Amino acid sequence: MRSYYIDELQKGDMQLLLPYLEAKGLQGSLAGVYWLFLPEHLLTGEQRAHRQECGPFVASLEIGDTWLKAEMLIRGRGRLRCSCIAYATPEQRDWLVAQVDAMLRDLNIAV
Repeated sequence: MRSYYIDELQKGDMQLLLPYLEAKGLQGSLAGVYWLFLPEHLLTGEQRAHRQECGPFVASLEIGDTWLKAEMLIRGRGRLRCSCIAYATPEQRDWLVAQVDAMLRDLNIAV
């Protein structure tokens, strides 16, 4: 799996990050899994065509004790398997990395 992985975070940093993600309503149904919702303008043509059946489109953010991992797989929350579920395009990847970096910067978490 392709991902953006940040490790060696401090426990105190994680105590800031978790409430931040929950306050934004990004938590998934599994503990430690959060969803970053892609903006409409970043969807591929196929993802736009499938947004009613498969959307919304998200990237998962998994949180551990001292690490976080943003997966570069863009998924549809409405379906588990479809041809529109694919690895991030370069634009989607850049957006995803920027989102994670901005969260850490907003919380003054040094990496």
